[in-house]
Amino acid sequence: MTDTCPTHTEHPLTLSLPVQRHRDGRDERVQDLVAEEVPVALVFNGISHAVMMASPADLEEFATGFALSEGILAAPGEIRDLEILQHTDGIEIAMTIAEPAFLALKDHRRSLTGRTGCGVCGTESLSLLDLTPERVSPANFTVDHAAIRRILAELPAHQPLTQATGCAHAAAWCSPAGEIQRVFEDVGRHNALDKLLGWLALRRIDHTDGFVFLTSRASYELVRKVARRNIATLATISAPTALAIRLAHDAGIRLLSFCRDKGFVEYPAESAPPSLAR
Repeated sequence: MTDTCPTHTEHPLTLSLPVQRHRDGRDERVQDLVAEEVPVALVFNGISHAVMMASPADLEEFATGFALSEGILAAPGEIRDLEILQHTDGIEIAMTIAEPAFLALKDHRRSLTGRTGCGVCGTESLSLLDLTPERVSPANFTVDHAAIRRILAELPAHQPLTQATGCAHAAAWCSPAGEIQRVFEDVGRHNALDKLLGWLALRRIDHTDGFVFLTSRASYELVRKVARRNIATLATISAPTALAIRLAHDAGIRLLSFCRDKGFVEYPAESAPPSLAR
């Protein structure tokens, strides 16, 4: 739960549970809404690749976005079939993908001991890390303070899961003027972004006409996912990591963080750390 009490409106991704609330010197037993978190297995051509903990909604977009943002597929057309299977202990998303993509995935898996959503966890050695992002096409617009302020004002209305539980991240696709086009929520920030990227790909939306806004920090893997989808501007509510700044610079991504009503922080080329070594 957050320090501020969320609005308790029923939501299909929540459970209503009895809780003992201690607040302002008073104790009371009330019903509260908590967010669902479900294991979702991503299976490619019969081989399980990853199990992610996610909000069980928008799963076609999630699977598509994950496959594209992780470099498994180059285009959504490489998905030949996608089936969502409900199990007693979770959800399986079974995808049949083009044979060349599947062969490349199998070769990549041979160099991994495991796989998680962090982007580098499970890699056998430092020499196998790929920290060179794709270069993105330059944006033909500039995001200003007025656009960020508009997003911050309008975003809560697009976050029903957050309003109900206080524990979901959101990924929004926004116009240069700050008009919110679509928002996806999830208990995981990577999952929310993957859902958004999958939606963009499935609807063939021009990535040069907008940018991504995230209600999270800017971490390495989020920047990498955006770079893989050729998106030139990423804005986040919270702080970036040094590696995220470096990768954004290497990819040619304009990174805006600490987005608030009063302004934001930008990281020009001279901000980028030259390497991981200090």
